[in-house]
Amino acid sequence: MAGSVPLFFHFPSHGVAAMDIETSFNLHPAAVRSLAKWHDMVERKDLRELASIVHPDAVFRSPMAFKPYESAQALILVLETVVTIFEDFTYHRRFVGDDGFGVVLEFSAAVDGRKLMGIDMIRFDEDGLIVEFEVMIRPFSGLQALGARMGERLGHLLPDYKARS
Repeated sequence: MAGSVPLFFHFPSHGVAAMDIETSFNLHPAAVRSLAKWHDMVERKDLRELASIVHPDAVFRSPMAFKPYESAQALILVLETVVTIFEDFTYHRRFVGDDGFGVVLEFSAAVDGRKLMGIDMIRFDEDGLIVEFEVMIRPFSGLQALGARMGERLGHLLPDYKARS
């Protein structure tokens, strides 16, 4: 279609923080800033500043659980842990939602030598704070390996953050 904007673009395999996030077609400016900060933290494997871009009532949806985890503390706990478990983590592509507040980041990684592919679906508010973070992973063997490692570290902590319904 003439004049249309592509639905995605490719990330280089290295230097994610150096990419030109400012050219994100319709991503809200506050979300652009937070996404740039997220990429920088992930590349450094240092999420100490994550709380500065997460809404206090954020929701995390795990690929291992049906019910979401509610609160910034749960989201931060999970992401700070997973960054220490993933090997060879790389983002590949980004898809931006029409409203400018949602982004999907495709990634690859390994856990205990098992390769996996996944997506991070992140939703920002108007202040650029993460309000929802959902992860999907395949294949099942990679998800199982990740679930086992995460369970070893966080299995006793996460039930307190489950959504009540």
